[in-house]
Amino acid sequence: MTNRDPSPDGPSRRATLIGLVIAVVLVLAGWWLARELTAASRMQDCLMSGRTNCNPIEIER
Repeated sequence: MTNRDPSPDGPSRRATLIGLVIAVVLVLAGWWLARELTAASRMQDCLMSGRTNCNPIEIER
């Protein structure tokens, strides 16, 4: 009796899904990092222009 995989694309599909998950995580991490760096850059620009009230005002909904 041989030990065969019923679907010949089994491991390949698993590797593809793992690669897709890793790619999605990297894209989301890059998006988050870009937003954080943009916010930090805006704060530095405000402070370097000599302003003293650079805190963002958050409006409650």
